Amino acid sequence: MTKHLFKIKNHPGFRFGRSSFYSFLIATVIFIGIGCGGASRSLISSPEEAKPVEGVDYFLPKIDLNNWKVTLPIGKPSEIKPPAILDYPNVDVLKDFMYNDSTDGSLVFYTHPGASTRNSSYSRTELREQMVPGSNKTNWTFAQGGRMKGTLAVADVSTEKNGKPSKVIIMQIHGRLTNEQRDLIGEDDNNAPPVLKIYWDKGGRIRVKTKELKDVNASEKELLKTSAWKDDKGHNFKTNVGKEKFTLEVIASEGKLEVILNEDESVVFDNIHMQKWGVFENYFKAGNYLQSKASDSFAKVKYYDLTISH
Repeated sequence: MTKHLFKIKNHPGFRFGRSSFYSFLIATVIFIGIGCGGASRSLISSPEEAKPVEGVDYFLPKIDLNNWKVTLPIGKPSEIKPPAILDYPNVDVLKDFMYNDSTDGSLVFYTHPGASTRNSSYSRTELREQMVPGSNKTNWTFAQGGRMKGTLAVADVSTEKNGKPSKVIIMQIHGRLTNEQRDLIGEDDNNAPPVLKIYWDKGGRIRVKTKELKDVNASEKELLKTSAWKDDKGHNFKTNVGKEKFTLEVIASEGKLEVILNEDESVVFDNIHMQKWGVFENYFKAGNYLQSKASDSFAKVKYYDLTISH
């Protein structure tokens, strides 16, 4: 028997079987009815495990967005932060870039070349941690520690002119200058380098890049400058995840950084560079940071769960 497919407008790649489609219509009516009672936000942003709702054939992602804002590849670029992000299915500007796929309980991040942030030429649909919802001012140090864990999949991605899949950054730890550090080195913003970038590359290889000092004897004032740091040679995990679901865990502690793939493979950075990095504040990032500027490039990253702790 042929399985008929229906595509929901404004949701790239969001497909249902016929029976699921009718169930979705029923679920929509139920959801609207619940929303009128003031409970729609708790349903959408619930961090509880995604599971079938009795009598309704759909799933919800288990991601709590209270401590995240999202940057989009449109505007200057556009940002949506708490509390507005908690109602993301009803935020018009998000509907093409951040939406539920209720067939598998994922939160989809879709992006293409467009607007970029001040210190980048690439576009993103990416979450930025906010320890205080709605504010970038409160962040954490390696001495305080931080842990991020997510289950995700790169569901679809464009092919570059060289025939290889486009590259995507799926997780980061980004540095940030305090106001005092910013003023000390004469900068006009609080930007510091990202100490960690995790790439989905070459069709499914997970690649980790960290920062190293060009001169380990640099003064504390000098190491605050972006120009004092360079990329390390990188680490490639053995497992090729392809477009299948996988789990990543990032653990930062004083003088140490660890990345774990599928609770099986691990790489640890506990060198002089991580010790020196302790001078910076940091924040986590997760989502879809497309590393291509080709006009027809795109990527779709699905997150099934995402948690942070300090």
